[in-house]
Amino acid sequence: MNYMPGTASLIQDIDKKHLVLLRDGRTLIGFLRSIDQFANLVLHQTVERIHVGKKYGDIPRGIFVVRGENVVLLGEIDLEKESDTPLQQVSIEEILEEQRVELQAKQESEKLKVQALKERGLSVPRADTLDEY
Repeated sequence: MNYMPGTASLIQDIDKKHLVLLRDGRTLIGFLRSIDQFANLVLHQTVERIHVGKKYGDIPRGIFVVRGENVVLLGEIDLEKESDTPLQQVSIEEILEEQRVELQAKQESEKLKVQALKERGLSVPRADTLDEY
């Protein structure tokens, strides 16, 4: 098998189903239709998959263009094993509600942590003052 350097090696993955993990934490699943030298991707029949605990929900997104610098992970999905998952699929409304509850619980936990550190005379830098990298 001949090795092709860089994004040229992804040419053989065109028209296959892929999972893409983005830098902001979102997970996209769709068919890879195009790629360029900057690893910009075009995904077709894309869904955004949201995981909360042992449940997941898919939000249809259609055609999705992803800038290459935002891709953290790109992997082909084995269509034969795709349905063999221990996770339970739920409706979009239910997964969004569970995601909201999980985020709210995280924020409450973070507030308690910051308060406990303040009581001990320590401070935590605010997230908005840190680099996003």
